[in-house]
Amino acid sequence: MVERITAVKGMNDLLPAEAAGWEWVEGRARDLLQRWGYRNLRTPIVEPTALFVRGLGEVTDIVEKEMFSWQDAMNGDRLSLRPEATAGIVRAMVEHNALYNGPLRIWQLGPMFRHERPQKGRSRQFHQLDVEALGHAGPDVDAELILMLRAFWRELGLVEGEHIVLELNSLGQPEERKAHRAALVAHFEAHASELDAEAARRLHSNPLRILDSKNPALAGVIESAPTLMAFLGADSLAHFDALRAVLDAAGLAYTVNPRLVRGMDYYNRTVFEWKSGLLGAQSTVCGGGRYDGLIETLGGQPAPAIGFGLGLERLMLMLEAAGIHAPLAAPTAYALVPQPDALVQVMPVLEALRAAGLAVVMNAGGGSMKTQFKRADASGAAFALIFGADELARGEVAVKPLRGAPAPAQFTRPLTDAATWARELRTS
Repeated sequence: MVERITAVKGMNDLLPAEAAGWEWVEGRARDLLQRWGYRNLRTPIVEPTALFVRGLGEVTDIVEKEMFSWQDAMNGDRLSLRPEATAGIVRAMVEHNALYNGPLRIWQLGPMFRHERPQKGRSRQFHQLDVEALGHAGPDVDAELILMLRAFWRELGLVEGEHIVLELNSLGQPEERKAHRAALVAHFEAHASELDAEAARRLHSNPLRILDSKNPALAGVIESAPTLMAFLGADSLAHFDALRAVLDAAGLAYTVNPRLVRGMDYYNRTVFEWKSGLLGAQSTVCGGGRYDGLIETLGGQPAPAIGFGLGLERLMLMLEAAGIHAPLAAPTAYALVPQPDALVQVMPVLEALRAAGLAVVMNAGGGSMKTQFKRADASGAAFALIFGADELARGEVAVKPLRGAPAPAQFTRPLTDAATWARELRTS
């Protein structure tokens, strides 16, 4: 027997039944983003490794441990599968001078890759919706992004406060973080004997990441550490207060979490995460914040920006745990074709119906009328189109409603001018 080849661990298939739910979620997202004025952008999944080293930070977990990287055999370039979207999006903005005519609101949807241990809610290939507002400095756009996410949760049937909650923080500006960093180092050095190996390694390279440790043994040391909020200047506090005022006016509940730091070095000022208690340890569904210095870091003219990434795998798990399922995507009609030689008459009718906007599935592979009716019913179609010999001889098709109790009576329609009676089926 030939050995089976299976998918790479942590890179999963989505079969049609499961993919239908993803299509529903993605469709709702596209519609929402269009209504809020965001436009689609698409960037490569392979980028220069240097982009992520410079953009995310050399001592971040992603760059140090999680990227799929290799040397190009043709020219020796170091390349990586994208582990997140923001750096690639900013690279595209800089390379194409896309902000020359003013700010942009953009979004991207696609796969990301991180070399880590697969577990529930965490895959090596995962999918993200990334939304970015580039060239906007004020807290108004920070609030817009957060409130747009609330609108998205509601459209999916999720309830904030029950299924999902919001946490906020401000990381201030570089000089404020520098002063906080010095205070953090001094604090953790005073508790060096209590640090685990990872925290000790981070102490001088990236002490802010110690605050994000999940080790319960460090909870006390982290809780007593100085908070960045105490180091924020008037401008940073005013920005954060203005954001909170808009969210308060909109009636959106949130928690200010002074330990919320995110995983990339490029963040400043506003950072936020939407979390769900339905997901266990991997509770963050969506996170983002400001990265006002990243465009300049990657070679562009200085410009402010803010964005977020929403993990689709975790969102789908949350919807399942909340008992929310995508509506059944059933065809309008299922065509029964008892005789193969009838296809020359049937195909033009089906093409006309589809051109008129109907979803029509044609029975393929023959089968008795009983079998074909079973397939029609299983498809979820509202109507069966019966192209029997008697109907075709009269230039007609029999239309049998399949839904409703009791089901309406069967009726006939002419094979010609299918576009006219297509409207009748679409509105029934």
